[in-house]
Amino acid sequence: MAASLDDDFESANQDYYSLLNVRKEATLEELKASYRRLCMLYHPDKHRDPELKRQAEQLFNQVHQAYEVLSDAHSRAIYDIFGKKGLEVEGWEVVERKRTPAEIREEYERLQREREERRLQQRTNPKGTISVGVDATDLFDRYDEDFEEMPGGGFPHIEINKMHISQSIEAPLTNSDTAVLSGSLSTHNGNGGGNINMTVRRVMSAKGWGEVEFGAGDILGPLVGLKLFRNLTPRCFLTAQCGLQFSPRGLRPSCSLMTARHLDQNTMGYLQWRWGPNSAMTTSVVRDTKRTHFTLALQLGVPHSYLMMSYQYKFQDEDQTKVKGSVKTGWFGTVVEYGAERKISRHSVLSATVSIGVPQGVTLKIKLARASQTYLFPVHLTDQLLPSAVFYATVGPLLVYMAVHRLVIIPYTQQQKEQDLELQRKSSATDIAKKKQEAESAVLLMQESVRRIIEAEESKMGLIILNAWYGKFVSDTSQKQEKAKVIDVTVPLQCLVKDSKLILTEASKAGLPGFYDPCVGEEKSLKLLYQFRGVMHQVISADTEPLRIPKQSHRIESES
Repeated sequence: MAASLDDDFESANQDYYSLLNVRKEATLEELKASYRRLCMLYHPDKHRDPELKRQAEQLFNQVHQAYEVLSDAHSRAIYDIFGKKGLEVEGWEVVERKRTPAEIREEYERLQREREERRLQQRTNPKGTISVGVDATDLFDRYDEDFEEMPGGGFPHIEINKMHISQSIEAPLTNSDTAVLSGSLSTHNGNGGGNINMTVRRVMSAKGWGEVEFGAGDILGPLVGLKLFRNLTPRCFLTAQCGLQFSPRGLRPSCSLMTARHLDQNTMGYLQWRWGPNSAMTTSVVRDTKRTHFTLALQLGVPHSYLMMSYQYKFQDEDQTKVKGSVKTGWFGTVVEYGAERKISRHSVLSATVSIGVPQGVTLKIKLARASQTYLFPVHLTDQLLPSAVFYATVGPLLVYMAVHRLVIIPYTQQQKEQDLELQRKSSATDIAKKKQEAESAVLLMQESVRRIIEAEESKMGLIILNAWYGKFVSDTSQKQEKAKVIDVTVPLQCLVKDSKLILTEASKAGLPGFYDPCVGEEKSLKLLYQFRGVMHQVISADTEPLRIPKQSHRIESES
C-alpha cells in the first residue's frame, strides 16, 4: 500500500493549490478570497448557452472540490501527504478519519518504515569488481633484433598477465542483523587462487556495530576475525579489528586500531595502528569540500614507510568532472599519478589515471564504475621512464574519449532522452487532451469577466496583459516549432489581475485555470508582455518561479 502511495500521488500534490492559485501555506482567508473569485467566474447560472453552462458547471465543481479539501484541516493534511487518492477511501483504508493532522503524519511515517522493512528483506545489494591487467611493455620497450627472425615479428606482443574477480551480496536477517557473503578469484602469470568469506554484522545501537568474519582460501587458509565500530563522541569514532589466520606456516594473528576525529566541518583526521605481517603506524588528514578533496598521509612501518599527498578538483558541471593528482614517496621509490574522472551516463563513471614511478615505470589505469559494479584495466606500458610512453598514456585516452563521447555517448543519451520523453507524452496524451479541452472551456467562460477587467484597468491606466505565452521557447529561426510548443494564456492571466496586480505562486503554472501542459516532460517558462501606466513591460518567468507584476525592472526602455 505504501509503495503505491509515493508512485501515484506525487504528481497530484500541487493540483488543488495551483487551481486556486494559492501558496501551499495559504491561510483560510486566502483560500476563501480565491474561491469566491473563481466561483463568480465559473458559476453556471451566469451562462445561458447550454454548452457554456455545462462547461462552467464542470469547472465550478472542480473549484468547489479544491476548496472543500484545502479548507478542512484534516482533509488538507491527508491531501498534502497522499494526494488526491488519499481522500478516496473506498475499497482501502489509509488512516482513521478521526485522527488529527499530526497523527496522520505519524501514520504515514509508520507506513514508510514498514515499506523500508519490506524493501530491506528483498535487497541483496550486490557489489562486484573485475580487474584485468594488461602487459603492453613491448609497445615501447622491446628488442627489435628478437622480432626480425620471427614470422609477424613486426607486431608488438600484448598479453593479459593477471586477473581478479570479486563479488559480494548482502542478506538482511533482521532490522539489526545482516549477513554478507563474498568471494574472489585471482590469477597472475598462470598462478592463481581464491577465497570465500562470510560476515555477520549486528547494529547494536545508533552509536556502534560489530561484525564477525569467517573465511577460507586455497592459499592463506582459514580466517577468523572480529571488528567493532563505536562513536565515542559526536565528532570522534573508533574502529578495532583483530584476526587469526591459519596458514601452512602456523597461526598468524593480526590486530588494528583506528580513531578518527572531525577537525572542522570539512576536515577529518585519522590515526591507525596495525600489528601483524604488515605492521605500521599511519596518520592522515582528509579535507573534502564542494570543489576540492585533499589528502595528506604519513606511514611508518615494515616493510613500507611512505609520505603521500593527493589533490582533487571537482568541476561544478552536469557531468561531475574531476581532475586529480598525487605524489607518493617511500622506501619503495616514488610514484606520481594524475588523471581525470567524468560521469558518462546516469549510472556510469569513467576515469583514467597515469602512474609514473621509479622503479615501477609507466602504467595507464582505466576504471569504469557502473552502478555497484567496477571494472579495472591497468595497462603496464614500460618499466622505464620513457617520455613517449608518458605522452601516449596521457594523450591517447583523451583522444579516444573525445571521439567516443561525440560519436557514441552523446547520440545515445540524446536518443534515450527522446525515447523517454515520447513515452511520457504517449502515456499522458489522454489526460493532456482532457486538460486542453478544460482550458479552452475556461477561456470561453472568462471572456466577459476579462472584458470588464480590461475596461476597469484602462480607466485608471492599470495593468493590461497584451500577450502571454506559456511553454517551451526555442530559437527565433524555428517559428514552426515554437508555435507548436507554446500556448496563448493572455486571457487566463488577465482574468487573474486584481487591483492592477498579478500574483502567481511557486506551483507549476500548468494547473492554473485556462492553462495546460503543451510540452510534457520539458522545461517550460512564461513570457509576458504587459502595459502599466502606459509603459510597456516584458518578463520571462520559469514554470515554478513565483511571479508578481508590475515591477520597475520589467520596463522596456524606449529608444531615444
